[in-house]
Amino acid sequence: MIGNLARFVTSNRIFVMIMVAALIAIGTRAVINLPIEAFPDVQDVQVVVITQQSGQAPEEVERAVSLPVERALAGTPGVSTMRSVSITGLSVVTLIFQDGTDDYFARQQVLEKLRDADLPAGVVPSLAPLSTAVGEVFRYVLEKPKDMPLYEARAIQDFVVRPALRMVPGVADVTSFGGSIKQYQIRIRPDLLKRYQVTLADVQTAVGNANSNVGGGIIKRGDEAVVVRGLGLYKSVDDIGNTLVKASNGDTVRVSDLGEVAIGVPERSGIASLDREDDVAEGIVLMIKRQNAAEVVKGIKQTVDDLNAQFKLDAKRENRAAIQILPTYQRTKLIDRTVETVAENLLVGASLVTALLLVFLRNWRAALAVAAIIPLALMAAFAGLYQVSVPANLISMGAVDFGIIIDSAVVLVESMMVGLSIEAARRGGELDRSQRRA
Repeated sequence: MIGNLARFVTSNRIFVMIMVAALIAIGTRAVINLPIEAFPDVQDVQVVVITQQSGQAPEEVERAVSLPVERALAGTPGVSTMRSVSITGLSVVTLIFQDGTDDYFARQQVLEKLRDADLPAGVVPSLAPLSTAVGEVFRYVLEKPKDMPLYEARAIQDFVVRPALRMVPGVADVTSFGGSIKQYQIRIRPDLLKRYQVTLADVQTAVGNANSNVGGGIIKRGDEAVVVRGLGLYKSVDDIGNTLVKASNGDTVRVSDLGEVAIGVPERSGIASLDREDDVAEGIVLMIKRQNAAEVVKGIKQTVDDLNAQFKLDAKRENRAAIQILPTYQRTKLIDRTVETVAENLLVGASLVTALLLVFLRNWRAALAVAAIIPLALMAAFAGLYQVSVPANLISMGAVDFGIIIDSAVVLVESMMVGLSIEAARRGGELDRSQRRA
């Protein structure tokens, strides 16, 4: 069989060259379009339901949130395992689906089932982003001027940077860490509440009712119609302080009469730090499952550059120092290192095989012909990965690298054996001819 194949190849060289060209074209297309990742994604198809119930103990969260959610999600099509974790103020229910289940189908089924969950008033469950345990592709911190409060940097992160990065194709979500959240705090004095005979509920109701815009309908004036609006949204701390809480016999009680209104931050339970900076605002970008990490990071970097340019322009216009986004981690660096390692191994292996073949076969044409199998085998391997939608990662490329080098060693040994056999046969023939002449 091998002999017939060898005769067919040697007698149909044009056909062989056409097939080699086709393999190179298909392999090149696969290499260009094949997604490259640093780590293989081996996580099961799963949907995570996250529900917050602030201030409640784990027992209450389990009873009032986790159990109703589990009962509502029982019987979801395709679910193989369901588990939950309840901690203070937080419930996390994880559903693992059978292999082959479409991610969006699984999320749709969970959303339909969640409508039947009997939860306390104000408690709304949500789904975790469509990402995986290895979906973290980019990290950054906000480098702020020294005179800028930390809560202002966190506000820029939450209301400017995070929405912009979430619009990048392939980004599942952006998680904020560190910094402090800006709050408008009303610091009530209990003695003043007693003095003016006002309760905390009265203050809460008054502030809630005052901080809103309302519509007043339409007033017709000839052929025109004028829309009536009532503007009441707070714009400053003074607006909160001037809110009317109580009026009796011509006497008014405002929020500023009951305590102090100021900008503050809530109690913090942790910080994020970088190098010598003890407290920074940090962001972590998560990639959508099965996306090309290199392309996603490329879009993120472009958005970060645009934001930094805009921050500098705004700071120059206002004659102040600019806040900047400083990347601290990029998945592309690990991807580039992985590709460099595989390419280096292939290059060294191919060079070594070619040199040894040239030494033992003593024919550079035969050595190059055998060494050409290495890049062609690599093209065929990448074409197979692309066909079955398996991304190139540290495991798959390492396996291809190892397999090609081992196969090359086998080809080397076989070529050496064939060469030695040919050389022995040639010498044997020369010995027989010499004996006949003798």
